[in-house]
Amino acid sequence: MSFEAFVHAKAIQLDRTCLEMCAEAGSGHPTSAMSLGHIVTVLMYNAMRWAPEQPRYPTSDRLVLSEGHAVPIVYAASADLGVAIGRGADREPLTQEYLSTLRESDSMLDGHPNPMEGFPFFDAATGSLGQGLSVAAGLGLAARHDEMDKRIYCICGDGEMREGQIWEAIDFLVDHRLGNVLTIVNCNGYGQADTVSPQQSPERLKAKLDAAGVPATIIDGHDPAAIKEAIEAFAAAGGGDVPHAIIARTVKGWGAPSIQGPGWHGKPPTGERLEKAIEELAATRVSLTSSLTPDDSLAIYPPSEYGGDAEPGGGEVPSLNEAMESFDMGMLLRGGKLATRKAYGIALRVLGRLEPRIVCLDADVRNSTFADSFANDKELAGRFIECKIAEQNMVSAAVGLSAANKIPYCSTFAKFMTRAYDQVEMAIYSGSNIKFVGSHSGISLAADGPSQMALPDVSWFRSFSTMTDHHGGPGCYLLQPADAYAAYGLTMAMAEHVGVCYMRTTRPDVEFIYDERTVFNLGQFEVLTEGRDLLIVSAGYMVHECNKALDDLDNAGIDAGLVDLYSIPFNEEHLLDLINQAGGNVLVVEDNFGGGIGSAVAEACCASGDGFNIQQLHVRRIPKSARTEEEILKQCGLDHVSIARRAAEMLGVLSV
Repeated sequence: MSFEAFVHAKAIQLDRTCLEMCAEAGSGHPTSAMSLGHIVTVLMYNAMRWAPEQPRYPTSDRLVLSEGHAVPIVYAASADLGVAIGRGADREPLTQEYLSTLRESDSMLDGHPNPMEGFPFFDAATGSLGQGLSVAAGLGLAARHDEMDKRIYCICGDGEMREGQIWEAIDFLVDHRLGNVLTIVNCNGYGQADTVSPQQSPERLKAKLDAAGVPATIIDGHDPAAIKEAIEAFAAAGGGDVPHAIIARTVKGWGAPSIQGPGWHGKPPTGERLEKAIEELAATRVSLTSSLTPDDSLAIYPPSEYGGDAEPGGGEVPSLNEAMESFDMGMLLRGGKLATRKAYGIALRVLGRLEPRIVCLDADVRNSTFADSFANDKELAGRFIECKIAEQNMVSAAVGLSAANKIPYCSTFAKFMTRAYDQVEMAIYSGSNIKFVGSHSGISLAADGPSQMALPDVSWFRSFSTMTDHHGGPGCYLLQPADAYAAYGLTMAMAEHVGVCYMRTTRPDVEFIYDERTVFNLGQFEVLTEGRDLLIVSAGYMVHECNKALDDLDNAGIDAGLVDLYSIPFNEEHLLDLINQAGGNVLVVEDNFGGGIGSAVAEACCASGDGFNIQQLHVRRIPKSARTEEEILKQCGLDHVSIARRAAEMLGVLSV
């Protein structure tokens, strides 16, 4: 059978499988899958260098399906090829029979791709459109860093090319000269509700890609020879400095006219309509393959041999004092104050020297987040990745890097991290091992005003602490260091944890609360003072203001304790014991909107079934600029006088 005949026949076979498996599931996107039948066949049966029995082999070419809803076509091909599936180390070949479990609760075939559910062919969870090309860029960066000759293929839909993140990724590919990444755009002309905009036509997309520095070739996405020629042209470039793109004109529901056109997105045909579509596919096969001549040239090429992972990092971790002295920063240390963002930069530099898998990404603010401590170190500069003002791409690129066994630290202003919340969520679902650091958090930013302040971030990240990720830990650790020692220690602790962490750092220099003897562990907190009348619970910058409030309360004869709740989740049992020792009275103070640590403490109290008197102080208005930290704290009712007053009122004391 000729190459063309084989691809046509195989694509039609896989298309039929897509129809049948989606009909069995009662949902899915078979027509989108059918528009990719030929492209996926050429990739998985010929162009990619990989081993179906070892789909995550380190040197294998990778396929990122950004158009995640079209995944049935990859499942169908994987069952035909016997691709290994399974959770953990136990894997078996995917069978045709198992395809009938698509979308079932205990199936490894999720409705959209997710390697953590048992389908390791993929590197990341996709389906939230626009993110896959950034993941591919991260995989391409990792391959180049590891000096692996692997190719990264990413399939995007024409509708999702409207997403801004796609163009962030395109710029990133060009900036970093990632010629080992091939973008394949599936132009079937339809979105969900309607046809795509003329702005996403093949001709307009080619013009945009060409102008951006990504040469694009328009082909017939159902012509096997054209697909092969375009992919071979990319491969012949040998992973040079220029990323390329293929724009494939395709038909949604190709081969079965009765299910083409509008109204079939996410709607599998059943009953007589299914039978008719299958009959149409059979007729299409006869018309396309009967006159083609034999050719036995088709083969799956194996990946290159892998020499094993680089030696893991090691060595004794220096204390903050030792690190600062070694970096000629002793004068800062002896000043008695240091911003948590600066301590993060020092810790990151130390980590980078100790662990070769650490990479650092930043979004054009490294001189503010202090990621420049890493970037400016000659030993580490090659592992610093400048992402410019494109936070969504930065996060998804980190997902690709994590899938390639790197440990990415991503930093930007905490406020700007909100632009990438969807991408962070998908990173968690992907099982990524990423550390996010948001600087300039809370209202202590003062003069820059609310457009630069992170205020809902605590409640959002905290929500992931209430669930369990695929590794068995919290979906995310939320960390708020109160001083430089805490920031340094928690940056180190994040590196030891497999999973996602988010650490808030602040701009102002703050006094040292701790010293190098203090040990910081994820899931714990620090008791600064015990009290018999009231316990104040806080974190980050507000610990310092609460410390001042303790003096005010002491002058009023109130014995208040203070807990630095630097981690969420935390040891709830221990905290509840402390609250009980303080008469059951607890005041939570934080410099962000509600739903954060106050809610976490309140939920712990409620779940215990005991009686507690809990009140919360947090930002309850839209802040505006103020010249100093003191002014903005007073503006928002979070200065030490307001804290002491609220604490006294809880105990029935009229004044402090």
